Amino acid sequence: MTRLAAPSLFLAACLGLGAAAAEPANGTLALPLRTRVETFKGSGLWDEVVVRKELPSRETAIVICDMWDKHWCDSATRRCEELAKKMDPVLSAARAKGVLIIHAPSDTMDFYKDAPQRRRAVETPRVQPPKPLSLTEPALPIDDSDGGCDDATPHKSYKAWTRQSPLLHIADNDYITDNGGEVYNILQKRGIKNLLVMGVHTNMCVLGRSFAIRQMTKWGVRCVLVRDLTDAMYNPKKRPFVSHEEGTELVIQHIEKYWCPTALSADVR
Repeated sequence: MTRLAAPSLFLAACLGLGAAAAEPANGTLALPLRTRVETFKGSGLWDEVVVRKELPSRETAIVICDMWDKHWCDSATRRCEELAKKMDPVLSAARAKGVLIIHAPSDTMDFYKDAPQRRRAVETPRVQPPKPLSLTEPALPIDDSDGGCDDATPHKSYKAWTRQSPLLHIADNDYITDNGGEVYNILQKRGIKNLLVMGVHTNMCVLGRSFAIRQMTKWGVRCVLVRDLTDAMYNPKKRPFVSHEEGTELVIQHIEKYWCPTALSADVR
């Protein structure tokens, strides 16, 4: 059992820490990566393309974006809980293959200040990131200017979260951070080139956090969005007036066009 500083019993129970697992075997993730190509430049017509890549497990990490215990939007909280139930078995399978897991529940680091997984992230030697690549993108294909909540009567936005969802196990060898610089340090220390991104919300934090797709791609990290383990903040009452699920898919396609390919969780397991 990993021992935590006081209040150790409470925090250990919340983190779901158990006995240290055996050293995972080396492995490879064979991923069909979906991307989009404007075959005829300037046409505005994009073709779906699938490219099969083999990613060495030891050179691959997963970052879990903002899978909080609670959201100010009730429907977002419910969808996050369902995602967490699907996500945890994928994380367990990835660990067994030797993939590193990084938990990134933004704005909750005080909760984890005594956790060894958090201290390990803070103590990782600092690496100066390279000059960011100059990459641009057009506007998102959905209007999330109202906050994206599709509740019948949305609450006013507030900080509802205090920690990551307790449905997601944090293992002894995982890391905890919400800082892009710390994530980059961890990747460089471990010789990791590939970053699988999962969590919420696709059009906001999954793209925009310092540890997420835009910034990591600009630093030269090869990102892959796990597209069935993400969800957007989108209200169907706003442009383009499609269902919530269709809105999320439009954002996923936007990412495939301008940022990185996507994969399915079944291929990670």
